Amino acid sequence: MPTFTIETTFHLPVYRHRSITADTLEEACRLAMTDEDWWDQKHDHDNAGVTYVSGAWLGEDAAYRGPALPVPSRFDETVQRKADHFPVLLGLLKTCATQGNAAIDAAIAKAEAILAGADAPD
Repeated sequence: MPTFTIETTFHLPVYRHRSITADTLEEACRLAMTDEDWWDQKHDHDNAGVTYVSGAWLGEDAAYRGPALPVPSRFDETVQRKADHFPVLLGLLKTCATQGNAAIDAAIAKAEAILAGADAPD
């Protein structure tokens, strides 16, 4: 019977509070996002993510010593599973939706911007 080394992970939210003076909320958000000073960070243990498999290798104590094994997607982090499925759902929406519907067109434009890594239109 083979032995596997399995790496499991969970995300621990880290946050900070900043008082930012700016002309608009959008500018304040941008300034907060670009501020790299985390000296007063706090850990949110109450909202830690669920455990997921982040790596697998064949053999005892084999982590990072050989090729990683493909892990079935059901063991991925839930947010990653959603992100991986997003392009499929967008493709179905683009194929099956009625063209010319403003709400659908806006949803498609936002999804395409997200996939392109651009600012999504509000």
